This record gives sequence, structure tokens and C-alpha cells, in this order.
Amino acid sequence: MRIRTLALGALCVLAATAPLARAQQPRAKSLTVDQYMDWEDVQNPQLSPDGSQVIYTRRWVDKMNDKWESSLWIMNVDGTHARFLVNGSDVRWSPDGKRIAYVAKGEPGGSQLFTRWMDAEGAVSQLSHLTEAPANVEWAPDGKSIAFTMNVPSRTEWRIPMPTPPKGAKWVEPPKIVTRLNYRSDRIGYIDEGYRHVFTIPADGGTPRQVTDGDWNHGPASFSADGKTLVFSSLRIPDAEHAYRRSAIYAANLENGEITALTGSKGTNSNPVFSPDGKLIAYMYADSTDHSASPEARLWVMNADGSNARAISGTLDRPIAGLLWARDGSGVYFGVESEGSRNEYFASTSGALRAVTAGAQVLNVSDVSALGVAVAVRSTPTKPNDVVTFAVPKGGAPVTAFTQITAVNDDVLAGRALAQTEEVWYTSKDGMKIQGWIVKPAGFDKTKKYPLILDIHGGPQAMYNVAFSFARQDHASNGYVVLYTNPRGSTGYGIKFTNEIKNAYPGKDFDDLMAGVDTVIGRGYIDPKNLFVYGCSGGGVLTAWIVGHTDRFAAASSNCPVINWMSFVGETDGAGWYGNFEKPFWEDPSEHLRRSPIMYVGHVKTPTMLMTGVLDLRTPIPQTEEFYRALKLRGVPTAMIRMNNEFHGTGSTPSNFMRTQLYLHSWFEKWSTKPPRATTSHGGAMPAGGE
Repeated sequence: MRIRTLALGALCVLAATAPLARAQQPRAKSLTVDQYMDWEDVQNPQLSPDGSQVIYTRRWVDKMNDKWESSLWIMNVDGTHARFLVNGSDVRWSPDGKRIAYVAKGEPGGSQLFTRWMDAEGAVSQLSHLTEAPANVEWAPDGKSIAFTMNVPSRTEWRIPMPTPPKGAKWVEPPKIVTRLNYRSDRIGYIDEGYRHVFTIPADGGTPRQVTDGDWNHGPASFSADGKTLVFSSLRIPDAEHAYRRSAIYAANLENGEITALTGSKGTNSNPVFSPDGKLIAYMYADSTDHSASPEARLWVMNADGSNARAISGTLDRPIAGLLWARDGSGVYFGVESEGSRNEYFASTSGALRAVTAGAQVLNVSDVSALGVAVAVRSTPTKPNDVVTFAVPKGGAPVTAFTQITAVNDDVLAGRALAQTEEVWYTSKDGMKIQGWIVKPAGFDKTKKYPLILDIHGGPQAMYNVAFSFARQDHASNGYVVLYTNPRGSTGYGIKFTNEIKNAYPGKDFDDLMAGVDTVIGRGYIDPKNLFVYGCSGGGVLTAWIVGHTDRFAAASSNCPVINWMSFVGETDGAGWYGNFEKPFWEDPSEHLRRSPIMYVGHVKTPTMLMTGVLDLRTPIPQTEEFYRALKLRGVPTAMIRMNNEFHGTGSTPSNFMRTQLYLHSWFEKWSTKPPRATTSHGGAMPAGGE
């Protein structure tokens, strides 16, 4: 946590100038990029079983070690008596409310499972002494055991008759042997040395028991009401790694160890959760693979034995997540992403669907009490993540007002003027309606001309939303208007909209983005000579595509991009991208080539920076290197920023987030058609050469 102090001298200056300040009423300052080191976040609030208290994860920046840390805080449900509880995350209350289970650093090292008694003594016990990190903590209904998932290491043995090294010899270590189709994962590294399995451990400590077996990965588990069964998703079939977008729901009998498939393995069956009485299982099911992305899953329920499976979310055609049973078993709460917002819905077991909340917001409900009080994390364009509560309506109009019970960034934002965000709908080529948002600097004056940044999301199957964005606020505080949109291919508008880019990405989404830029320019306050564009991942792809198809931008930054689809499908951390083309490239490379930005590098004139993490396994840095070399060879102004300590993306390390912002602004200022602005939120443009 941060502690802020004010020097005595500064207090004297403030006291001396206070009357003058009040008289002149100076304009509030904008947010500055250095304030990111004081930023905090909240996650996963959990209600105590009696509904009187909330525990939530509070993340903060460790400035000395340049990383995010997590701690658990507790408060009354009305937000009073808030206090630090213990370092850790992934917290869950015991069914009787007398203890919590959570994950924290422990012995002999790494993450371990802990419990803490919630009485006055507050005794803490380390339950596990694991060699791998536990996750997905779940209490048994009787409070006597805890389920979790963990990787179980395994190694490929390949014995060869190597001679014995001479005494004292320093031979190179043996090679790593890879035999699996998917052998590594971004932010994890190699994953072929084990599989994720389900475990249980006594809540009073003891030896973990492995519930699942075999060479398959398993998802989070849910206990039946009697504690005798765990359900989870997996794909326990031969050659499962070659199956495309398939998974099934399984039940493990904890008494005899038998594992039974409850669903077929057609499509994806995932996220199973037992009803409070153990008679039903709610889960998510998507039945098609013939899409540019996984189709929107629907909410299903089935009997505990797998019979009478049925959809209960009707024709809802939007991404869903976060399944929560009502305490009385009458139905399931779940989050729905739609048109840049996320709100809560409820589906009864009979299939009646209704909206629980409404509004331009991103709301993540994590718990609902027996009395119908929900706790969630909420964000809007001008409100960062904070914990809120609300009473779930029995029917009628959805909730639009919430009680905010944390304010973790109010001190950072105090006295700061924030950019305002305006929603915009516009018509693209062929009449497609596209949603976007225009972020305007504080003190915006429509009679002036502003430089524009087009900010493109990744995925490409993803959804930009109306949550608070520090990055966009920082862009605006440096004098830019920012446009961010959800072009076709985005989620949140139905599967037909998402599937518009099937075997056509990038392409149609380029038209949507350019129409958005034209729309904002048409409002009269944008300088058309100072247009800038950037994006990461799928946004990096589209940025590279844009500079190969238009010269309208003064400068661009293609971050963590895909440049060459033929090489990318073999370099990325999963084999699924092979399925996003009509044919493999060895049968017909034409589709891979026509969709690759590298094929249009001969048309690029726009100064284009590239920025990628050196550890990136999703869009590995050789993709960036291909574009950089081609641009450099052609004499196009370019620079390659190789971010240390970053997997996919460039800002998970706090200092790298600031570097990303600063390099972007420096590059854009360098190629602006007017002299650099005298002052910026970070003290001026960075000189060439960096830090």
C-alpha cells in the first residue's frame, strides 16, 4: 500500500498562496503518467455467508520491485470499518463464515494455500507445501476440505546411449524434448511438462489428494451439496490436443474415484456449477466451430446425472460469464457483454430471462447473498474499478443506481480534471452500423483543432468497453482526442457481426475504422494532418494493415503484431489459429498471403514504430522483426522497441506501462506536422534514444 506525505516546506507554500489560489481558482490539473505508480485496483469481492461483511482483493504497485502486489481487505457491507486483513488473493469464505481460504506466498516457496480464522485471534495456517501454484479455490459444503487445481509435472523421457562425461567436465545440459502439439503458453512458458489436475486437501491441513488423472487438462471444480462429487470441464479423449473447440463436463465421485462424462464432447461445454441443493448443474455450451471465433456460449442446466440438458438463456446472442446460482436455487445470475457495456442478467431454471442491471458501465458481479444483496466491481469512463453493492430486484426495471463502498483511487484523482467520453454510432461501408467512443481532453474546445489517436483493440474477437482507461486519460491529458471503436469482428453485437471477418481479417474491419476516423474529422475539431494510430495484438495487425493501405496517418505504432500468417500459425502458443483459414498454407498459401501485412510493406510510407515484449509467446517477436527489417530495408522511418520482462502486451510491468505511453507520445510528437507542445503530462517529449 502507498503512504503519501507532504513536506513541511510544501505546507508553508500552500498556506502562503492559499488566498491567491482561491481568488484565481486555477483550472484543475490533468492526470499524469507518473501517477500510475500510485494506482490501485480492486478485484473479486466476496460476501460473508451472513451477508454482513465483504472481503476483496486490493492490488497496488510495489514501486521498489516494479510489480503488482495483492492483499486482502475486509469491511462491513456498507463500506464502514475497512481495513487490511492479510496479503494474498483468490479468497473464499468457508460455508459457516468462520474461516477464509486464500492463496499467498509461503514455504518452501511460491504460492501456497492458507486459511485464516475470522475470530478475534485471527490465526493463520499454511495448508499446503506445494511445488506448483494452486488456483481456483473452492470449499466443500461441510467446510472440511478444499478443492483446487494445480499443474502436475511430467517429462518426456528419451533415453540415448550418451557416454559418461570425464570427471570435472562441463558439458551443456541435455536438450528439452517437445512432443506435444501445444507446448507453451503466453505468461506461463512451457506447458508440456505437465497437465492441470483437480485436487482436494483437508481444511485443517494435510496431504493433497489428486482427484483427476491422465494426460489432460482440467478446469475449476464445483462441489455437490453432499460434498461427494466434483464437476469440472475437460476433454478426456484420445488425441484430445488435436480436437478443435471441444470440451465436456465430467463428474468425479470422491468416494470411489470414478470419473463420468455428463455431456458429449461436441462443441464447448464449460464452467459447470452445482445448484445449492445439488440437483442441477449450470454450465456454458457453444455448439458450433464454423466461426471466425468461438461462438457465443449459452447458459444451460442439466440434472446432476447429466440428463434433461436444456438452454435457459433463450436466444441471447452475447458473450456471457460469471455463473452464480441464486441461493434458493431458482436460477442463475451471469454477466452479459453487449455494445461496450457489461451488465448482470438472471435466468430462472424454467428459462425466464431478465436484466438485473442496466447502464453504460462494466459491472462484474462476484457474489449474491441469500437476502438478495449483490457485490460487484464497477467501472465507467470516469470511474475506475471500485466495489459496489446493490439490492437485486425481484422483477420490474433493472437496477441503475449502486452503492459504492470503496474509493481506492480517489486520492490519486483528487483535483484532477478527467477527459470525457462520448459514445458515437456511425455508418461504415456497405451500411454496417459501428459503435465507438470519442475521448476528449479536459477543457475541450470544439472551435480548436486537435490531433487524433485511433486506438484499435486486439483479439480480434474482443470488445472495447466503457471502463475507465488510464492510458486513454493520459493520451487526452497530452492534448489528443482519442477514438476507439468496435469494428466488425468484435464481440458484444451478436455472432453474425463477429463472424463478418471470417477468412477476411484484416479487411472489412479496416473500412469500419476508416469510417470512424472520417466521422470524427467531420465534426470539425480534428486536424487531419495530425492523425495517429496504434494497437496491440489484433490492434497491431490492423495498424500494420492500415499503413500498407493508406497514407493518411502522420505516424503509427504497431504493437505486438502478427505480420506474416504463414509463419505466425507455427510460432504462436496454440495450434487453434490453423483453424481460422479455409485451407492450410501447404495446400494453398494464397489466403495466408493476402491477409498478411508483410505483403503490403511495399506500399508503406507512414513512419511506423514497433513495440513488443521479448517474452511474447502469443505474437512472438520474430513477427515484429519481419516487419521492422522490411520497413528498414525500404527506408521507411521505423524503430523497434523490445520490451523487457513482458509477455504478450507491453504494460503488465508498471514501469513498462509508463514506457509504452511515453514512447507512443514521443513517436507521435516526432512526426507531428507542428512543433512539439511545450509541456505534456510527463514533462515534455522524450528525446531520441529513450530514457
